[in-house]
This record gives sequence, C-alpha cells and structure tokens, in this order.
Amino acid sequence: MTAIIYHPDYLLHETGNHPERKERLLAIMQLIEESGIDVRKIKPEPASIEQIRYVHDPEYIEKVKYHSEHEIPLDPDTVVCKDSYHAALLAAGGAICAAGLAMSGDNAFALLRPPGHHALPDRGMGFCIFNNIAIGTRHAQQSGLARVLIVDWDVHHGNGTQHIFYDDPSVFYFSVHQYPHYPGTGSSGETGEGDGRGYTLNVPLPAGSGDAAYIDAFEKILTPAALDFDPDIILVSAGFDAHIDDPLAGMAVTTAGFGRMASIVSSIAGKCCEGRLAIMLEGGYDLPALSHSVLAVLEVL
Repeated sequence: MTAIIYHPDYLLHETGNHPERKERLLAIMQLIEESGIDVRKIKPEPASIEQIRYVHDPEYIEKVKYHSEHEIPLDPDTVVCKDSYHAALLAAGGAICAAGLAMSGDNAFALLRPPGHHALPDRGMGFCIFNNIAIGTRHAQQSGLARVLIVDWDVHHGNGTQHIFYDDPSVFYFSVHQYPHYPGTGSSGETGEGDGRGYTLNVPLPAGSGDAAYIDAFEKILTPAALDFDPDIILVSAGFDAHIDDPLAGMAVTTAGFGRMASIVSSIAGKCCEGRLAIMLEGGYDLPALSHSVLAVLEVL
C-alpha cells in the first residue's frame, strides 16, 4: 500500500512571503483528502544528529541550530525561523522513514519541507537546509542495501546531492533539469570523479521543454542506465516546478507528464529492485499544479 509521510510540524517552518511556504503542503493534503485516494498516512520521527552526520558536517549542523534560534537566514534564498531546525530534522526523518518503508515493500511519498537537494555538506542554499534524499540514501545503505539510484526531476539541478555522491560508485545520480538555470550546475559533462566517474548522469534541457522531451529522457537515457546499474532501491527527488504553470522556471511539463515519469520509474523499480521505490518532495510553487501533479504520481503508485 502507498504511504504518505507527513508531519504537521513541517508547517512550523515559517518563511513569510516566500515561494517555499507552508501553503504548498496544505494544498497537497487538502486535494488528497478531497480525492479519496486510498493511502496510509504516517508521521515520521526527527532524524538523529548521527543520521544528519551521514552527509553533513557537525559544524554546519550547529550553524543551522544557531541560525534558527536567532532567525538568521542561511543565505538570501534560505530563510529560517525558530522552528526551522526542528522541521529540518523532521524532513530528514521523513526521508529515512520513506526509505525504510520502501525497503519493507511499501511505496512511499514523503511530503517534506524544507526541501533538500541543493543542500551541501557544509551549506544550506536554494530553500534547502539538510539534504533529505542524501540522508535517506545513506540510511538505506546502512540498512544493508548496496546500490541506490537517485532520480531527480526537479526543474533545478540537485547540486548538493550530486556533490555528496560525486565520487561514490554505489550511488547513481540521474538528473533532468532546465539548463542553464539555478544553481548553474548540471552540464552533461559532469559525470562523476574518481571511483564515481560514470555514476552521475545529467540531462540538461532548454527552457520550454515539455512532456515529450522528459519522457524521451526517461525512456531512452534513464531506463537503460538504470537497468545496467541494477539498483537495490530507487529514491526520487520529485520537484514539480517543471510544470507549465510554475512561476519559478520555464518548462512545459503537464500534470499527466509527471504521472508518466512516475510510471517509468516505477517500472524500472519493478524490474531491478522488487519495486522498492520512495519519492520525496522537492520544489513546485504553483499550488494547483503542485497538488494535482502530486496526486497524479500517487495514482501511479
């Protein structure tokens, strides 16, 4: 059964007049209720400091705590309030919970905020505090799964996730994103380094790309690479800001397009890893587009 991972304390991360705001989750949860879709709702526990240290420097963790207590932004885009540290621990805990459910045989969609894929080991940026999917990845590996495939379809390149695993052949990172666009990384020439060379695969697409370009990338580039890597679990950084209605980017993906991408990833999971699949929310800032796209993915799951 598909599980929704959500905690009301995600709403305590108050950002004011900011694109990444609590109304994003409220819109999603309201549509899930109205749709009557059959999902199991699970409240996660906060990640432990030891689990955050899977990917983040101890000094940075303390910095997040201090900045939250004093309401000092981590950068001009990444604002915090007194409850942001708590919410960020819960978001990482939600990623851990999602990975654990996938390992036990349940599909999981973690409705997390703050998001995570821009967060570096020593720096928060791009609305992100802790790198949720990277922490979930290391949790899966700590639990005995050797190879993790991360699929990132957020419109922005997940520079933090790529950086964390850039030299690691046990994690295959695939990203399709608008390019050039924030944060400026994600060229096709970025393929990993050292032992990790060949385990990063970027598909930069020009502004205006829609369903056809994305589905082509998933069918012709992601699918053969994923089958060759043969992961033990698939984790998805699911941003919905490539939607044609999203205000922060310039892509043209439809709600149905996101459903189709989820279907392709689900098919790969069925072939490679006994269906072990967990999806984690990243961006998406038009509330109707975001909520209906999440519902389309849930219907696939």
